[in-house]
Amino acid sequence: MAGNIFADLPVTAEAAERMETLLAGPGVRIERIVSSGQASPPGFWYEQQDAEWVLLASGEALLRFADETEARRLRAGDWLHIAPLRRHRVDWTAAGEPTVWLAVHCTPPSS
Repeated sequence: MAGNIFADLPVTAEAAERMETLLAGPGVRIERIVSSGQASPPGFWYEQQDAEWVLLASGEALLRFADETEARRLRAGDWLHIAPLRRHRVDWTAAGEPTVWLAVHCTPPSS
């Protein structure tokens, strides 16, 4: 299995956000997310059971955590780890260019 993370990117700013699973196996899922100016809905927070490691491959985004006072601006090449159940949201993604995310979701081992 092979591909290119930048293949088939949307050409218009009005394109819907796309999420594609690139690889999945026991305890792990790797996704490509392509945003074109999207943001989390008002008042919505992600609070996922899995840990998530995310790399912003292109574009820009503003990511906010419920437990931090300042949002984090991400640019191409920035990555971060999001612990399970840590509330976060996307305040905005760059309009006029695709924002490409590589997200690795890991299921914590059961105790």
